[in-house]
Amino acid sequence: MSINSELKKEGIEVIKPLDTLSVISIAKNVATKLVMAFPEQNLNCNDLFIKLSRLNMYIAKIPAGMSCAKYYYRNSSIYFSDDIDFSNIDSFATHECIHYLQELRDTKNNLIHLGLCDFTSSKLPGMALNEAAVQLMSSKALGEKIDTVKYFDITLPTASPYYYSLECNLISQMSYITGEYALFNSTLYSNDSFKRKFISLTSEKTFYTVQNNLDKLITLEDSLSIEALKLRNSDISIKSIAKIEKDISHLRSKISELFINTQNLILTSYFDNYFENVVNIEQIESYRRKLYNYKDLIGVTSNYTFFNDYYISKMAALERIFDNNNETALIPVKNNFLYNLFRKFKKLLGYGSSYENVTN
Repeated sequence: MSINSELKKEGIEVIKPLDTLSVISIAKNVATKLVMAFPEQNLNCNDLFIKLSRLNMYIAKIPAGMSCAKYYYRNSSIYFSDDIDFSNIDSFATHECIHYLQELRDTKNNLIHLGLCDFTSSKLPGMALNEAAVQLMSSKALGEKIDTVKYFDITLPTASPYYYSLECNLISQMSYITGEYALFNSTLYSNDSFKRKFISLTSEKTFYTVQNNLDKLITLEDSLSIEALKLRNSDISIKSIAKIEKDISHLRSKISELFINTQNLILTSYFDNYFENVVNIEQIESYRRKLYNYKDLIGVTSNYTFFNDYYISKMAALERIFDNNNETALIPVKNNFLYNLFRKFKKLLGYGSSYENVTN
């Protein structure tokens, strides 16, 4: 099947190539943004510019519900929707240009890795993980600020409020554990450093469960979009509307449940493992701060209490470490700084501004 036939199968109809000046402008702007945003990755601006300026870019008709820009790895080309705001084209191009840069091919020019996604398997494991990582990287390159949004009854912070918001939030939680360097290095260079580091700090089972859950999450969101599009049909019957609305409600619940379960898995797998190596006062304070600051990353629903309950249980466990090692106890010493903190931990903590400031 030809490239054009494959594109038409997805509903993409090529109109014309993007003009040379626009391609050069995109290449220059994206290269500059990536180099400035990720100095630790040792990117060369001139090399990036030359590579990106050779990338094929087209204007095309893209079906409603799809992204306004699409990178097609089979012919290493980007297709921009003909109705996007071309004065703001860099915001659409950056994500797709990163996809091009992360291609890893074998000697026969077969794609074997696209960042965190394994193309040697027909199931393409890690596709959602990679999309979220690329979007997070793109948002950082574009200087996007963290925003608080609400999707599927989940309130969460994200640097990508319009694209892959849930997935970007979860991978931000993962990178809080590993550090951003490992995540973006693997995203750009298609290596396993992020995967290995995350596994070493949690477990192999946790990594693959999270990876699979992210793939499921995108599948559910795609299904939800398809159902929502059905409601635009003016000829649809009232009976059909009721069924579609029921299906949408079910999908929303499944998305919310899957997100929360995945978040809780990341949290407990890391901090339970970390806890096993906490033995002295410096490690206790480091653990407490890292767990406390994790609250700024999570997504919550109106009845979400898991993080609060987990946090309080871990603070109580830290106190027992003091007692078991015959060090200064938190409770008996009334002027002890850690005792004062622990007393505050006894209260049920809230999310966001309702948390007490105990980090100083």
